[in-house]
Amino acid sequence: HCDKDLSVGDGDAANLLVEGDNLAALKALLPFYAGSVKCIYIDPPYNTGNEGWIYNDNVRAPEIVRWLGETVGREAEDLSRHDKWLCMMYPRLVLLRQMLREDGAIFISIDDNEVHHLRALCDEIFGSRNFVANIIWQKNYAPKGSARHFSESHDHILIYAKDAIIWERNLVPRSDKQDKLYKNPDKDPRGLWRPNNLAARNSYSLGTYAITTPSGRVIEGPPKGSYWRVSKQKLEQMDKDGRIWWGHDGKNVPAPKIYLSEVQQGVVPFTIWPYDEVGHTQEAKKELISILPDAESVFITPKPTRLIKRILQLATDKDSLVLDSFIGSGTTGQAVLSLNAEDGGTRRFIGVEMEPRIARPVTRERLKRVIEGYGEGDKRVAGLGGGFRFCTLGESLLAPDGQLRAGMEFWDVAHFLFFSETGRPLPQKLSANGPFLGACENTGYFLWLDGALDAARLAATKEHRGPKVLWAPSCRLSRARLDKANAVFKQLPYEMRLR
Repeated sequence: HCDKDLSVGDGDAANLLVEGDNLAALKALLPFYAGSVKCIYIDPPYNTGNEGWIYNDNVRAPEIVRWLGETVGREAEDLSRHDKWLCMMYPRLVLLRQMLREDGAIFISIDDNEVHHLRALCDEIFGSRNFVANIIWQKNYAPKGSARHFSESHDHILIYAKDAIIWERNLVPRSDKQDKLYKNPDKDPRGLWRPNNLAARNSYSLGTYAITTPSGRVIEGPPKGSYWRVSKQKLEQMDKDGRIWWGHDGKNVPAPKIYLSEVQQGVVPFTIWPYDEVGHTQEAKKELISILPDAESVFITPKPTRLIKRILQLATDKDSLVLDSFIGSGTTGQAVLSLNAEDGGTRRFIGVEMEPRIARPVTRERLKRVIEGYGEGDKRVAGLGGGFRFCTLGESLLAPDGQLRAGMEFWDVAHFLFFSETGRPLPQKLSANGPFLGACENTGYFLWLDGALDAARLAATKEHRGPKVLWAPSCRLSRARLDKANAVFKQLPYEMRLR
């Protein structure tokens, strides 16, 4: 349910910040967004046993203990810390997989405490063939003298695709440092270029010939153990075309030119991400404190915006939907807004934070300031613009006695029923209060929240010519009458099913 007083910017903003347990939130979001998310990033509890700060990452946290008791039962008392962490993660990852588009992927931050367990869990849920990479992020830039054995300097980011055959990553944008390697000392009309090595180690039958340089120097052949990478005929063609650099005095070993205008406008990503490229934890803390000075005591190891932007650059299009169900301090939302401001994109984000003490004063406030601007005087930082709807979780559709809860909105029930039947989000609101919800694979779905399905209501379904599923509290029609109309009656709430 949208809270207009806590929402920021445009009241119809496509971005969502949801306060509530992320398992319940994902279940509530599924009928609206199943199969719609291009990129998921989550930074779940690392399960280190750290209880020294508000947003602790210990599975003995009251919220997790309560959930384990309700879901696993008394057996949870005998589980190890790792068992409990896996019990917490499993259903959330199952739901997150359902949220992904077929060409989508999930990125999960984790450290050495649980990376091996998480890898096995994701192999089971996503399939081992859909494992893409294990990114090593250099999160610290200086060693810790207090470390007992080794100073930990990295985290992992596991990447799994919904379908690795379909998923395609983007290139990493070229950096200024990379582009500075390109010069044009000979004023080549094709523009900036850099020299490449003519010698290569790959065996090449036409790559062992002598070369005479423009200065008359004879190079007998390639260095020992290597070969020229092009044939003599190809080298002569390239030289005639001005694509060979012999040095200022014409004595050098010929170097083929690589032109900036002809290279990919991006680079293939490595699996090691150094802090100078994507930031480190100290940078992330300073960034958060500059926006929210009081947040230092809440988040001791937030993620830098540059890290999340790198993920978004690799895994999203300009109009993609991004989900973070452990959004914490709100870095993912800021990264989406920042990248949109840079490239003109219209990416949207959904973030979920379970703790009100964080969701409102930290996550919401950070995103509000990033959108509207923050700081004073010369240190004022302009806002990125945009907005988000602040949402809370309402009551479940069904009351404890199994009946539909009184006062339920028509479209809340409609979204759930359509998704439970089809596995797809409801395509659109076709009318203010139904009864036609939409069609899926030629089957039409109709809903009445009160009254009985009678002849008049059945006649109103003639607009759909294919098979029909008709939801209502009761039915006054015979099975033969329904069969003749190619319709199936389903009684509310008794035939409602959870996926």
